Amino acid sequence: MFFGQLNKIKKAKMNKKNLVFTFCAFALALFLVATVSAGELASSYQVTVDGTLVSAVGSYPGYDKTATTSPKVAVVAGEEFTLKVYFTSAVYDTDVTVKATVEGEKVEFDAETSVFDVETASQYRKVLVMKVPYELKDELSDELTLSIEIDGKGHKTTIPDITLKVQRPSYNVDIKSVTTPSTLSAGEEFPVEVVLKNVGYNDLDDVYVSAAISELGVVQGPKWFGDLVSLEDCDDDDCDNEDTVVGTLYLRIPYDVTPGVYDLQVLVQNDDVKIVKTARIVVSNNYVDNIIVTTMSQNVAVGEEASYSLLIVNPTDNVKIYRIVTDGNVLSASQSVVAVPAGSSATVDVTGSSDKPGKFTYSVNVFDGNTLVKTIPLELNVEGNASSNTIVVLTIVLAIIFLVLLVVLIVLLSRKPEKSTTEDFGESYY
Repeated sequence: MFFGQLNKIKKAKMNKKNLVFTFCAFALALFLVATVSAGELASSYQVTVDGTLVSAVGSYPGYDKTATTSPKVAVVAGEEFTLKVYFTSAVYDTDVTVKATVEGEKVEFDAETSVFDVETASQYRKVLVMKVPYELKDELSDELTLSIEIDGKGHKTTIPDITLKVQRPSYNVDIKSVTTPSTLSAGEEFPVEVVLKNVGYNDLDDVYVSAAISELGVVQGPKWFGDLVSLEDCDDDDCDNEDTVVGTLYLRIPYDVTPGVYDLQVLVQNDDVKIVKTARIVVSNNYVDNIIVTTMSQNVAVGEEASYSLLIVNPTDNVKIYRIVTDGNVLSASQSVVAVPAGSSATVDVTGSSDKPGKFTYSVNVFDGNTLVKTIPLELNVEGNASSNTIVVLTIVLAIIFLVLLVVLIVLLSRKPEKSTTEDFGESYY
């Protein structure tokens, strides 16, 4: 009995060993399949940057090189370059993409093609537009790393990293900051402080700056900011004061501005460069409506005159001249031209009437020079009837005439004829 239990224990251990062995064999098989399936996708390739060969394995028509022996290609910081990847597929694969990354010390940019399929021994060409990072703080030039992967569903080819030479643009200025108050009011004059730095390869002579709010027709400049030397030419002890400049421009918000958010554009230019930077400003206005009507509707009788009052406020620092244009057939203004002193107001009376009953709407137009400031609709409600009033008056007049005639008749009838005091009788003789 003891030996039977011992045999059972030995068989159990053997089964466990067999199970472990089977599992390891299965895992190894999966690993080998994965390894085979993840083989090279491209049998040969060539890479160009702006038309210059930078990496190659194999040969293609139009290219002599068959290895990565090309010198470093120079690209410009902050600009773009065209990357072309030519490759021959070694396998059939699906969901293939070509992805490229330009990596600097702090910033990187990447681009990727859409998904496509490849067939064995077929050639493919893919084009990407790459952005060059701008990290040249204290150098005129530096190096960047370009990485490229051709990746499919079951296969992948990683092209060895390519080193690019990145250098500053020949002429370039960086608008480091545009500083303004966060909220502005109508009629307010405000400063625009601009900080410029020469980030180009060469000196910038006679730099001018302008500031404008195009929607409001407000502009200041161009103002001369001076000369900016390049990093290579500036004094090491005081370089920041030579390649950097600070200046201020002043703009005034119009009094009749509509409240809202506006674009402030700063233009920096000289003979070699022209750069625009936009900032957002918030404008409020407590003088949106500077023309106030005390009442816009009047109820009168036929032929009765209605009166309206227009209060014109001038919040500006200058005298404003306004023209009042009314419907001359119905309305008339006490003043056709009114001068309103700075920071003051004036009142214009407008009157109107109608000989017909009904509800009428007329307009008063207020002009500032040739610019229409506001159109004011005035309502006139006329009550009564002209013909009935005339009949009433005529009836009253006739009644009065009748009464007068009646009185005269009564007076005449009340008077008696006078009797003679003597009577003469004639005698007749026959």
